[in-house]
Amino acid sequence: MKTALVLAGLYHLAFGIWVNAWPYLWFDWSGIERPNHPMLWRAMGLISAALGVGLLVAARSPVKHWPVVLAVFLKSTLTIGGGIMAFVNGEIPQKGCWILAIDDLIWWVPLAMILWATVRAHVGIRPTRQTPLTIEEASGDYSLSSGETLAEASRDQTLVLVFLRHFGCTFTRQILRGLQDLQSQAKERGSRLVLVHMLQNGRETTYLGERSGVARIADPRCELYRAFGLGKGGFLELFGPRVWWRGAVAVFKGCGVGHLAGDGLQMPGAFLVRNGRIVAAQPAHSAADLPDIVQLFESTDGAQPS
Repeated sequence: MKTALVLAGLYHLAFGIWVNAWPYLWFDWSGIERPNHPMLWRAMGLISAALGVGLLVAARSPVKHWPVVLAVFLKSTLTIGGGIMAFVNGEIPQKGCWILAIDDLIWWVPLAMILWATVRAHVGIRPTRQTPLTIEEASGDYSLSSGETLAEASRDQTLVLVFLRHFGCTFTRQILRGLQDLQSQAKERGSRLVLVHMLQNGRETTYLGERSGVARIADPRCELYRAFGLGKGGFLELFGPRVWWRGAVAVFKGCGVGHLAGDGLQMPGAFLVRNGRIVAAQPAHSAADLPDIVQLFESTDGAQPS
């Protein structure tokens, strides 16, 4: 990230100097009529130079200086959009578009990546431990809403742990709508369904309503999620085409979208737990993945507990 900002800063600074030293050069190369007011073009160069200095300063700590990165990202986005419109309308020739690619397009992706890293650094719940709990430690530390620990509850029967995304997520709402089916599938196999959520203990009943009878585990710090190997989602995992498509289908079916209630970056998953050990795992590969209990039990054939 730092290297990208240094290169972008040096380029913007050089561009500003070039525009002010030779204001007509690009127009002559591109075959575009020289502007009547070169001061406007020079002013754009000065703005570019100022942004270049800002980027060089921001390179020391990109996430900390995200407003500078955002300003350049917005400038690049608007310039790319305006350049494409001008080209489509025949206002600039094809050979004049090279400056658009050099000045903005090549910096757009690294700037976007830095902004996404900033979101991940500032949004969501930060871990309280440097290393995740082991499954054995987590099984002894976390208790179900019925009172027994995870280790005690899994001693008597297999538990189907369904780790939810935040309660405002349309996919969580989809799971809750089909909760009765999940419970039936678990009971048919002699197991018990347990929901793991990210709210303080008791606050989940607002979202569960009449479904509050299902066993639950509150994990507001997401340490149980981490113990089971569920981390924060990447951009494509949270906003990829598959997520948009399945999200649109879920909304169309009436699941809707609510306010953020939990860590919006946290990934979901489903697990079978017996005697405090993972028997089968089904971590989500995207935010749109829903628990498949039938497949989860089928995957236990010949599997050894971990």
